Amino acid sequence: MAGLYDDDFVEILRKGAQSVVGQWGFSTKTRVSLVAISENATFRADDPRADAPVILRVHRPGYHTRAEIESELDWIEALRAEGVVDIPAPLPCTEGAHITGFDLEGETRDVVAFEFMAGEEPSQDDDLVSGFHELGAISARLHAHARPWDRPSGFTRKTWNFETTVGSSPHWGDWRAGLGLDERGREILERVCVVLERRLVAYGEGSERFGLIHADLRLANLLVDEAGRIGVIDFDDCGFGWFMYDFAAAVSFFEHEPIVPSLRESWVRGYKTVSELALEHIEMLPTFVMLRRLLLTAWIASHAETPTAQALGAGYTDGTVALGEQFLRNAD
Repeated sequence: MAGLYDDDFVEILRKGAQSVVGQWGFSTKTRVSLVAISENATFRADDPRADAPVILRVHRPGYHTRAEIESELDWIEALRAEGVVDIPAPLPCTEGAHITGFDLEGETRDVVAFEFMAGEEPSQDDDLVSGFHELGAISARLHAHARPWDRPSGFTRKTWNFETTVGSSPHWGDWRAGLGLDERGREILERVCVVLERRLVAYGEGSERFGLIHADLRLANLLVDEAGRIGVIDFDDCGFGWFMYDFAAAVSFFEHEPIVPSLRESWVRGYKTVSELALEHIEMLPTFVMLRRLLLTAWIASHAETPTAQALGAGYTDGTVALGEQFLRNAD
């Protein structure tokens, strides 16, 4: 792993981001400050001479190629052009390119910029049930756009299927390395994987159920403004997966909470205000929640230096095992 996100390393990344802000026309008076750390490091750039701040995303090396990043931005631009959902605009550098970078220990850290979007991340203490109704509608609009969209030549994004989430070629590491996972837990989750694979194979990857998705519509990637408008940010994990997986991503890190069934019902009702949703898709939602939970258990282990992973730790793995036991009790 290329560097731990401790304070010293974050400062190195911040200085790297500071070194490239001039490529967006920002002055030497610009102040760059950390916003968040997850897969990447996100910074806010405030220039006293500019009308608004800018958000800079410093990419983790080895995750996305530049072609993949360009493809993400292509989809965002297409969604914005058709008014599908509120999304911050990618900002081109003064020379026209959307991606720049800086060198760090022989590796290039790619950097992209987005316009600033006002709003706050929803809290689990908020009225999430009504919010999930709107999120269901947003998800349906994203899916309705993705299905017929004529993607640009060279468009490339990762695929999120069984093999690349919890199978033999996982993007985020092996769930078996889950923090604190013991032999009993491993045995339970192995059985869960068997059921997941069987169900997903039976469900299939037809174009009406599998395509380009956001893949990370969790609360941290939503911004709610004072008027209640929900904006969507961070398409960094967008790729090809099951459309219904977007609900599972929306309940990330609290998949076990008692409110989730109510959120699922609200999300489905919201989805249906935009698109039809057959029962076979609705019935798969708990399966995708379990798939996502197992995937995040692997992510926490492989990204143990991030604040999210440090806050959740082995307790999240224990919760995954408990959720897996419940999942198996309800399995066919």
